[in-house]
Amino acid sequence: MLWTIVVILLVLWLLGLVTSYTLGGVIHILLVIAIVIVVINLLQGRRS
Repeated sequence: MLWTIVVILLVLWLLGLVTSYTLGGVIHILLVIAIVIVVINLLQGRRS
């Protein structure tokens, strides 16, 4: 489920780049959130 959210956020970000429709940078904030989620998930996976 976490990866699904990350993929959706990345698709929305790419859509924002292609259409030049960014809600004041909200799409870029979503990308940063997606990257942070991936990094946290990878770090937690390595610990266990």
